[in-house]
Amino acid sequence: MSARATAEPLKVYWAPGCTSCLRMKEFLSKHGVEYVSINALEDVEAFNELAALGIKRVPVARRGREWCDGQELSALARIAGIELPEKKQLPPAELIRRANRFLSATLGFVRQLPDAKLKETLPNRPRSYLQLACHVFQIVEAFLDWTEKGVRLEYQAYMRDLPHIDTKAKLMTHGAAAQKRLNDWWLRSGAAADFTAPAELYYGPQPLHDFLERTTWHSGQHTRQLQAVLEKLGLKPDGALTQADLAGLPMPENIYDDTMKI
Repeated sequence: MSARATAEPLKVYWAPGCTSCLRMKEFLSKHGVEYVSINALEDVEAFNELAALGIKRVPVARRGREWCDGQELSALARIAGIELPEKKQLPPAELIRRANRFLSATLGFVRQLPDAKLKETLPNRPRSYLQLACHVFQIVEAFLDWTEKGVRLEYQAYMRDLPHIDTKAKLMTHGAAAQKRLNDWWLRSGAAADFTAPAELYYGPQPLHDFLERTTWHSGQHTRQLQAVLEKLGLKPDGALTQADLAGLPMPENIYDDTMKI
């Protein structure tokens, strides 16, 4: 690690259940990087520190005034002083297949969720089981908003509430429509798309291949969380995900967080 990188302590700001936050912490730990862990939902001062940098989101890693979005691993590696090996990615067609696996699994898990449990929340985070399932579909819709409409990905696209989706029936209709939209795009123009072309994202421009990869593993990670919810409720998930479904994707090892479980 460079002398510049060790001049000040590395601080990482995260929130429970945030998949990119979890991946950031696991990435640093795997590379033996020491850091100060700050739960931005519990630490009031964390909001002031981030606000001073003009930041209103997590995950974030910083050394003094230098910071990066923690989900952009190349920038995270630079601040942490890590040398990254050559990146390996699943091809777009396989990413689409995996995304379909996760969307289908989520729809199945939603079908199993008891109606009385839909509004129960995840540990230390104000996100209900219903909102968690909605989030899986929002991730895919945000990708399609860029590919189909040229709408730049904003952080809020992943966080907006959908108050009109308040029943399992509405949620499943919404989710099935999102999955159909993904497959319609793939058949219409996605398979022939230029995946080296840049996509405009709130944490910086990225090749479309990277955006599709992020969309796939991000939705998959939350599908894992929904599967864990069913198991917590004493239900056996139909069509449970396997290691083969996750192989080759840059996902966190833990399902919810490195310090807590669902």
